[in-house]
Amino acid sequence: MTDSFLPEPPKPEAVATDSAYRVLARKYRPQTFGELIGQDAMVQTLGNAIKRGRLAHAFLMTGVRGVGKTSTARLIAKALNCIGPDGQGGPTIDPCGECEPCRAIAEGRHIDVIEMDAASHTGVDDVREIIEAVRYSAVSARYKVYIIDEVHMLSKNAFNALLKTLEEPPAHVKFLFATTEVNKVPVTVLSRCQRFDLRRISAEQLTKHFAHVVEAEGVGAEPDALTLIAHAAEGSARDGLSILDQAIAHAETDGGGDHTLVTADQVREMLGLSDRGSVRRLFGLLLQGESQAMLLALKEQHDLGVEPLSLLRGLMEVVHNVTMLKAGRRGDDPTQSAEEQEALADWASELGFAPLHRLWQLLLKGHDEVARAVMPMEAAEMALLRIVHAASMPDPSDLARMLQDGGGAPATAQTSQGSTPAAPSTPQPPADFAALVRVLDKSRPALANELHDCAALVRYAPPELSIRLTHPLRAEFTGELESGLQQATGMRWSVILSNEQGALTMREQELVDENAAKAAILDTPVMKAAKAAFPDAELLPVDENAKWSESA
Repeated sequence: MTDSFLPEPPKPEAVATDSAYRVLARKYRPQTFGELIGQDAMVQTLGNAIKRGRLAHAFLMTGVRGVGKTSTARLIAKALNCIGPDGQGGPTIDPCGECEPCRAIAEGRHIDVIEMDAASHTGVDDVREIIEAVRYSAVSARYKVYIIDEVHMLSKNAFNALLKTLEEPPAHVKFLFATTEVNKVPVTVLSRCQRFDLRRISAEQLTKHFAHVVEAEGVGAEPDALTLIAHAAEGSARDGLSILDQAIAHAETDGGGDHTLVTADQVREMLGLSDRGSVRRLFGLLLQGESQAMLLALKEQHDLGVEPLSLLRGLMEVVHNVTMLKAGRRGDDPTQSAEEQEALADWASELGFAPLHRLWQLLLKGHDEVARAVMPMEAAEMALLRIVHAASMPDPSDLARMLQDGGGAPATAQTSQGSTPAAPSTPQPPADFAALVRVLDKSRPALANELHDCAALVRYAPPELSIRLTHPLRAEFTGELESGLQQATGMRWSVILSNEQGALTMREQELVDENAAKAAILDTPVMKAAKAAFPDAELLPVDENAKWSESA
């Protein structure tokens, strides 16, 4: 079954007789299951149930806004009550749309299909009316259908009153529930319903859908414009059609005024995507620790009408995109300009996972503070200043090392307030891998120890280091190592985790050397005689200079 069919464009005479404009989200509401986008699994299940006569007495549709929950409920009502053009048909997954029940349900006037908004009918009295009415058979339809939208809004007493009827309803009654917050529906209700989780509609499916709509509307649209709208819709057909409606109104016509073209640039401007440049500049100032320039940029955005909370969300989006790039996720986002993609790639190469995670946590904390603040602008300034000055704070691993060493300040913390940790004034490329580990040990002994014990050298070509880990380490090890090496040597290193065998780790090589030295000593005539006299004797080192002696 296709997932991108659309209704036929309205006939000119039908449009002419309609005095009120119908928004696209209503005009192109699915009228058959074939027009329902992206829900093939549910349609197949319903089709099989109808064919085999295994219809549940209650259905619950859940999913995010605009994926077709209420539309699906109306389609099920049609499918159950369709009698076909000749009046002799039975329940079908393909209702004809021509018989009186189909037309009446589509127009919302069928006496046996009752729609109720639980948001405005939350009490037990409203449910009691339903309980009383279900005893009577349908007036003209095969089934009496109750569609309750946003069912999670019913009160606890209302749910309890509905339970018995919901479990054992009369054969002529069907209940169809729709909700965006299924977690708020009592388990006792869920267990009495056949549940369908409607999925978010993919951007590709929405783009095809919107292409059919603009064609039916006689409007031109650039493919990139439709893709931008599909991504902005976040899986909701209704949201996407509302944005498309706005884009068509926003678009300019040609010289004659009889042809409208929706362009990608216009959509970016309409959605505020062009302001991402300001967010990127603000993010760059945060990374550079420029307090005054950052505050000035923040004030400029506020003066333009940008809400502080929106700026915090924009900065969080930047951090998330950079982190995903560094984690290896690729893919061209049509909402990102080439300039933005280049900036994100640069930040991904420069920043390690540890600072990115700290940035995310600081922004998340700031976002919550701004959302609750009586003075949002002042809260945003304080939150961003906290991020600027966090650059002078030592890394958590340095703090732990400081405590372990008795409270001495780590090298990375020996900086003035507001400045970043200083690196060597000139690059110092060590001669070999062993020398690199010794240099690293002066500022980051814990990292140096991990490199010493767990890293088998594959390739040493400063500023590139290729290693194979002999033991699993934390996910952020590579980023921490790159940062530590840059701090220790003044060079920007690239650390590559390889699957090649490589050399022995430095710890493994030390053990090999120790065993060889021990074997050479035991092979001397004196030691052989001693071992013969004292079979249980062991050779142990006396001190760190590895002088061996015998002991019993």
